Amino acid sequence: MEGDADIARTAALFADPARVRVLLALADGRALAASVLAAEARLSAPGVSAHLAKLRAAGLVVAEKSGRHRFYRLAGPDTAELLETLARRSPSQPVTSLREGTRAEALRTARTCYDHLAGRLGVAVTSALLAHGALAGPGDTRRRPGDRISAPLREHPYTLGPAASAVFGSLGVDVDAVAAGRRPLLKFCVDWSEQRHHLAGALGAAVATRFLDAGWVRRRARAHRALRLTPEGSQALATHLGLADLAA
Repeated sequence: MEGDADIARTAALFADPARVRVLLALADGRALAASVLAAEARLSAPGVSAHLAKLRAAGLVVAEKSGRHRFYRLAGPDTAELLETLARRSPSQPVTSLREGTRAEALRTARTCYDHLAGRLGVAVTSALLAHGALAGPGDTRRRPGDRISAPLREHPYTLGPAASAVFGSLGVDVDAVAAGRRPLLKFCVDWSEQRHHLAGALGAAVATRFLDAGWVRRRARAHRALRLTPEGSQALATHLGLADLAA
């Protein structure tokens, strides 16, 4: 016989700033080596190992072995959603240096939200997909009354549009192939920095993967969610989606 959920025990895992930095480094869905996580969290090798052991025991992080090396990733999107929920309930950390200010602005410009595009870039791409008929739904992507801030939408009004195959195909994304997977094709989140909807789900992940593989966006740092739109990406978005004046 089991009692109530031990929320305090899980919540205690988020009380250590270094441990939170480890989780945030994994928030884009990648699997990273302990040495990379140690650098991101500013920890020693034994220190990051101790934190990873606690996170694995709680089911928040899983390990994958590749050859002689071990890589760590979030256990799933639920953990990323938990981080986002805590973020919206938490005060902002003070920006005390130019480096921190630059990093904060980079996250707002373009980033990954687990495995899909977010920030101004993600919101702009979603709006352009609607405008070009790749998605159908309300033209206004602003957060609606009742939408939780910085959270996946439990119910969304969007569907594939009549031009879905053509528009996504021009971007190099095969909608039918993505839809054949087991993951929900269409999901949407409320972007925490823009307060607008951005595309998530299997299709959102496929778009982000395509952008990265094509070199249209690049990660700004080895273990950081921030992305940089490349000149090639700017040209591609202008050509295929009519998007211009996005920060490169």
